[in-house]
Parts: sequence; structure tokens; C-alpha cells
Amino acid sequence: MKSIVIGVIGADVHAVGNKIIEYTLTNAGYNVVNIGVLSNQEDFINAAIETNASLILVSSLYGHGELDCRGMRDKCIEAGIGEIPLYVGGNIVVGKQNFQEVKTRFEEMGFNRVYPPGTPIDQALSDIREDLGE
Repeated sequence: MKSIVIGVIGADVHAVGNKIIEYTLTNAGYNVVNIGVLSNQEDFINAAIETNASLILVSSLYGHGELDCRGMRDKCIEAGIGEIPLYVGGNIVVGKQNFQEVKTRFEEMGFNRVYPPGTPIDQALSDIREDLGE
């Protein structure tokens, strides 16, 4: 069973969406390592290393995800898990911005998949299966 680390990054305490993601991924057959809310990049990376995770899924609802996620791929590389797929979704930027531009910025930061606000986790499941070779 493949493990996926999930959590809410930064000074964000939005737990409901996090629980929905956990429920959906667990029902899809994944071992979900939920590090909860108010998590920093190191929390995600350490959990991924400790559990030999196949993927990290970062969520953010309070709008500061872009700042909170900057440099995460570099930290993954430094920690020896540079190839791990990084997903991010939610309200990841402040204000209304063109999502394609936001997506491009996150991809340039090393995120493999970037989801706009309101994306149901079910939509990410096919991407997860594809990226994990299932």
C-alpha cells in the first residue's frame, strides 16, 4: 500500500477539507499520513521520509500557500527525496488571480500538480494513480 502525506501548510487551521482528503484517499486504498494543520515544509518532508511516502499533497485555504510553499522542492532534494511528486491545492494565493499564471508559478517552484480552489479530491485521484504508476 502506497503512502501519501497530506496536511495544511503554514498558519492555516482549515481542517475540514483536510479530513475530506484523508477520507477519500483512504477509501481509495492509500495509507494516508495526515500531519494536520499549521504544518511547515519540514513537517511534510520529515513525514514523507519516515513513512517512505510516494507523494506529498499540500493544501492551503488562507491564501498564503505561495509564500508557504516556496523552496519546498529544493528542501526535498536536500533531504534525498527530490523526485517525490508534490501536489498543491486550495486557495493558494491572495486575491483573485489568473489560475493559469498561478499554476505556472507553482510548477516553476517544482510542484507536479496544482489545483484551483474548490477542486474535489476525486478529481486528483486519477492524477495520483497516473503519477504513482497505478
